[in-house]
Amino acid sequence: MLSGGKRRELGFLKHIGPWISMGIQADAKLQFTPQHKLLRLQLPNMKYVKVKVNFSDRVFKAVSDICKTFNIRHPEELSLLKKPRDPTKKKKKKLDDQSEDEALELEGPLITPGSGTDVLYIGPLKGSIYSSPGLYSKTMTPTYDAHDGSPLSPTSAWFGDSALSEGNPGILAVSQPITSPEILAKMFKPQALLDKAKINQGWLDSSRSLMEQDVKENEALLLRFKYYSFFDLNPKYDAIRINQLYEQAKWAILLEEIECTEEEMMMFAALQYHINKLSIMTSENHLNNSDKEVDEVDAALSDLEITLEGGKTSTILGDITSIPELADYIKVFKPKKLTLKGYKQYWCTFKDTSISCYKSKEESSGTPAHQMNLRGCEVTPDVNISGQKFNIKLLIPVAEGMNEIWLRCDNEKQYAHWMAACRLASKGKTMADSSYNLEVQNILSFLKMQHLNPDPQLIPEQITTDINPECLVSPRYLKKYKNKQPGYIRDLITARILEAHQNVAQMSLIEAKMRFIQAWQSLPEFGITHFIARFQGGKKEELIGIAYNRLIRMDASTGDAIKTWRFSNMKQWNVNWEIKMVTVEFADEVRLSFICTEVDCKVVHEFIGGYIFLSTRAKDQNESLDEEMFYKLTSGWV
Repeated sequence: MLSGGKRRELGFLKHIGPWISMGIQADAKLQFTPQHKLLRLQLPNMKYVKVKVNFSDRVFKAVSDICKTFNIRHPEELSLLKKPRDPTKKKKKKLDDQSEDEALELEGPLITPGSGTDVLYIGPLKGSIYSSPGLYSKTMTPTYDAHDGSPLSPTSAWFGDSALSEGNPGILAVSQPITSPEILAKMFKPQALLDKAKINQGWLDSSRSLMEQDVKENEALLLRFKYYSFFDLNPKYDAIRINQLYEQAKWAILLEEIECTEEEMMMFAALQYHINKLSIMTSENHLNNSDKEVDEVDAALSDLEITLEGGKTSTILGDITSIPELADYIKVFKPKKLTLKGYKQYWCTFKDTSISCYKSKEESSGTPAHQMNLRGCEVTPDVNISGQKFNIKLLIPVAEGMNEIWLRCDNEKQYAHWMAACRLASKGKTMADSSYNLEVQNILSFLKMQHLNPDPQLIPEQITTDINPECLVSPRYLKKYKNKQPGYIRDLITARILEAHQNVAQMSLIEAKMRFIQAWQSLPEFGITHFIARFQGGKKEELIGIAYNRLIRMDASTGDAIKTWRFSNMKQWNVNWEIKMVTVEFADEVRLSFICTEVDCKVVHEFIGGYIFLSTRAKDQNESLDEEMFYKLTSGWV
């Protein structure tokens, strides 16, 4: 029989045995820390919530759990980002940081059932009150009113025992208006493309845990939509997702992270004003009607009836035996250095993915004067509604780089059809694609929202104190009137916003948010994530832009695209982890190699792999994520 001392010794060896097998030596320092810790999470609406997260989970899994509790579908589109530092405030005090964050604390804290605190627990924990599945519905049961985005009653029917079922369950689906211009003024605004590129240094590695990446307890992290490929946005299930996406778009425009014209800015401001007004009205109406019961069976049967009857479709089936074509007089311009020549009018025909230019309509049966294939090209709008300018800028890939061509249309209708055709052709699609008509309508709708009302006689009477123009436009457009009196500036911008508001005043809340998101997606710079890079053989730093379907080599000072490569032509991509070089191989033996100078090459590798992963999604799949496939495409070493 063993003595007590021997038994204790054998028990100790039994516990440390696995550690020894993992290579942990006697001189190693072991840190014992709780698995679940608090984070201060800044949502896309810039508000903070406290969450308890499993620090040993990979970031991809942790974000999935966060989104599941917040009822945000498709968590693969989001990730965690470390808060960027404003380089103009080198010695910013910690106290200032805290006061700035407190000003943006989420009103109406979300309560964990039974905890009595304002802490949300994220991630399942067996045998605990925190094991609630959250709001996430794999059965696709409608949880929101598709008209205004408010949660359907009764709350318990849809939310069960989730963390959001107590307190205010719809708080994340409600837009949070900016309360004062001072908040906007304090926030970091990138001054140049290089500043935008440096923000992307902070993305966490999705394949490693928070603990492995030295994230501390109570640290502030940003939850953001990382990949600009938004799958299946549906008002019935995605009120919170749509609202947070709208908020991220709103802040991107206000903080000048993305460029837009003055007309577009007034349109965005009008939509913000409209959304703010409707959000207040919807919250009040929902509060007053919260006691009204809705029969669950009736609601389900109603939804089934809509599904069986079939919704309206924008796709009109035409003659599927022929591919539609465009033919019209278009002004064409090929910019060159030291040239003063302007646009020259041609009779242009658009067939498949190519444009042929003839000197006249009568010569269109012969050989074209110019011909260009738009597959893989860059398409950029250059529109000024008040100036009646409807230009399309094309950057067409050729062996020596990019061939720049500008097209000028005569009116909105012509522009919409040619722009839609160019966008589809750049993706290798023709006008026979089902999305063509919808693309045309979206472009026309986007242009219509920028029109100023020709009869603004009622506007002066509408100017009231409920609009705060300094919170609806970016500082750049306020500086335009810097020599004017503050009161005059306020009235002038207010009048312009209210003029633009008349074009959107009849929209519902959820429609206005969707239109805002669509208008954001229509901006030339949308969806491009920038990184500072040095290309193999290059002597200076340039920019590499990554979008959902392509890589772009860009001029660091102007942001102009030098060369574009489509993911559809990509054969493989690799990383030399020793010298931190990313190499991408395309068809036709094209090889691209570059080193990232301001960020770990793993971040770039993950962006490429992430977009490839997102491109594999399909509506007939269930809502479970193939995590292993994501790690294979993004981690580089799994």
